Amino acid sequence: MGRIKILWLFALLGFIAGVAANFAYHRVFPTLLKIVPEILRAEWAMSGVAGSLLAIIMIVLWAYLCEPSK
Repeated sequence: MGRIKILWLFALLGFIAGVAANFAYHRVFPTLLKIVPEILRAEWAMSGVAGSLLAIIMIVLWAYLCEPSK
């Protein structure tokens, strides 16, 4: 039963991340394009930002969800 709860938790977190990404795409991204147009139009830069944010999110989730070693 514990694994099912973890799967549901990750599904919920994925849903929340998808909603946040949609919000960012429609609200935040156009504003950022006006502020820093050239660097954000580079595909490698956007991939790097997305990858670093996903890595941070995964590490924070891992740190809070895993029990400390004894």
